[in-house]
Amino acid sequence: MTSTQQGLTPRQARRLRMGIAGAAMAVMAVVLVYQLGDGSSLQSIGLYGAAFILCGAVIEMSRRGRTRLGTAVLVAGFVLLLGTNWLLTTR
Repeated sequence: MTSTQQGLTPRQARRLRMGIAGAAMAVMAVVLVYQLGDGSSLQSIGLYGAAFILCGAVIEMSRRGRTRLGTAVLVAGFVLLLGTNWLLTTR
């Protein structure tokens, strides 16, 4: 990068966040298939379904130009979902 360029363009930022959310969706699909084969609880499987919805919402927010909000929602949502899953599995 030259000294006149700073960071990503808005279009690049949207595409990057959409890619991150899409990759997270793919990881959740793999984990969900593993959870289904392992005989996990319905609550745990429901959390992964919520993660799919969260990733889809972030992709849509990024597509509409709300990249910072989408990033905040993605991080906060995953922290909440992983914390809830941890609480469910430790009981």
